[in-house]
Amino acid sequence: MQSDFFDPHRPLLQKTPSHREQAARRWLGVLCAVAALALASGVAGSLIHPASHLSSRPATGPFSYFPSQ
Repeated sequence: MQSDFFDPHRPLLQKTPSHREQAARRWLGVLCAVAALALASGVAGSLIHPASHLSSRPATGPFSYFPSQ
């Protein structure tokens, strides 16, 4: 038997997220922000220095300043 206050057209009350759920949401937000920043940096870097510009330069490595033997 349902209560007299029950109305199927009204949304049900939701419980507040627990401390653990709130912490998980914050971590997910931070992780998404870092991923978005990395993606934006990669896009900006590829627009500033396109790959065709870099291919015309000779390949250099970490020991390129030492004379080869």
